[in-house]
Amino acid sequence: MTIYQFDPSAIQWTRFGEFEPAFHYSILHVDEKSRIVDAVFKLPANQRIVLHVHHALNHTFVIQGEHRLYETDGALREIRRAGRYTVSPASERPHREGGGEQEAIVLFSIRPGTDELIYELLDDAGDPVGTITFQTLVELYQAQLAGRPE
Repeated sequence: MTIYQFDPSAIQWTRFGEFEPAFHYSILHVDEKSRIVDAVFKLPANQRIVLHVHHALNHTFVIQGEHRLYETDGALREIRRAGRYTVSPASERPHREGGGEQEAIVLFSIRPGTDELIYELLDDAGDPVGTITFQTLVELYQAQLAGRPE
C-alpha cells in the first residue's frame, strides 16, 4: 500500500490581512446559491492569530498538525488533532486559534445561512476592528481565481 503525505506547497496560499502573527488561506469553492464557502487555513505553529468571533456555522477538518483554540486570556481551550472533524455553531465567544508544534492546516466549511456576517475581528481589548462577510469571501475567491493560471 502506498502512503501519501499532504503537500501544502500544492496550494495557492494568500496571507490574510496585515495581522501578526500572519496566517494564510486558500478558498477552494464558493457556492453562492447554498451560501457555503470551503477554504483551507494555515495557522502558524506555536502562535495565536487575531482575536475573533464566529457568527456562522463552521464545519472543520484538521488536515495537518494540531488546531488549537485559546480563550481571550490566553488559556488553551481545546486541541483538535489531525483527522478530527468538528461542527461548531455560531457563538458570541471570542477566541484565538493557532497551530501546535507545527503549523496547522484546517479545512473550514463555512455556512452562514441567510446571515451576512461570518467573522468579527477584535483587538486585544475585545473591541471590533473589522468584519468578514459572505460577500467578502465571494470577492476574495473571485480575486484568487483571477490570479490563478488557467
